[in-house]
Amino acid sequence: MSTIDDFITYLEAERRYSPLTVRNYRRDVDDFLAFLGVSRETFDPQRIRRADIEEWMAYLFEERRLKASSVNRGVASLRTLWHWLLSRGMVQNDIVSAIHQRRTSRRLPTFVADSRMDSVVARLREDVASCDMERVRDALIILLFYTCGLRLAELSAATWGDFSTDYRTLRVVGKGDKERVVPIPSVTAELIKKYREIISSQNICIYPKKVVILSKKAEPLSVRTIQRIVGRVLREAGVQGKASPHVLRHTFATHLLNEDADLREIQELLGHSSLKATQVYTHNNIEKLKTVYDMAHPRERR
Repeated sequence: MSTIDDFITYLEAERRYSPLTVRNYRRDVDDFLAFLGVSRETFDPQRIRRADIEEWMAYLFEERRLKASSVNRGVASLRTLWHWLLSRGMVQNDIVSAIHQRRTSRRLPTFVADSRMDSVVARLREDVASCDMERVRDALIILLFYTCGLRLAELSAATWGDFSTDYRTLRVVGKGDKERVVPIPSVTAELIKKYREIISSQNICIYPKKVVILSKKAEPLSVRTIQRIVGRVLREAGVQGKASPHVLRHTFATHLLNEDADLREIQELLGHSSLKATQVYTHNNIEKLKTVYDMAHPRERR
């Protein structure tokens, strides 16, 4: 097994990164090796210099025409690789940390406005009242993302043993193996109970270690299938533009902030390791205040 294969195993087994995150790391590292003209088996980290990484960055910008965010992600992947190599004594010098990331324009998180989210919830009422397993499951997926702020990987990995006995809290293991407990509103808790009763009556496995979001064949839904379900439901409810689980996570945070929730509390609910990651939602809040100001201030109305 090559050094890179060992690194990928480390990301999966020790860091417990999601399959999508691991795939991105693998792709970035393989792209760098391809640029150098070496394979995983012939890769020798001792021979890599800072100039090699900087030339790769220039290639990505000038030849591949990638955005700064994509190039920065590639460098971040190499930085993680180098930290791992250093921790195992495979290299002596950290040649990546000193490389500065390129500036990117800060993009505001995409979220669903309150009024439109009302339409989404209204669209789910018939599904919530149904006894059809798939309709109830799909409604539950939307509500768990929106009312709990879960990441896609967190929801797909959730098991019945992660819920409290009354379904009012959910234990989540997020990025970097960081654990948090997320409160669940009563309306969502009731839907969880109904969903479990339905799959139990259909003899679909509900053991504590079994994942919650299942197909009718009792197989875990893939993250891609969950993404398609969310996209379909949001578009059917009239949501324009991007429609994804992460949009619902952004919506969860933005709506809490708009209702004057404390930023530290939102950070805890989202599982952010740094408050800086959560502060991006304040920009949406400022934009809302600007709109209110423009409409309400007498000098702006003139």
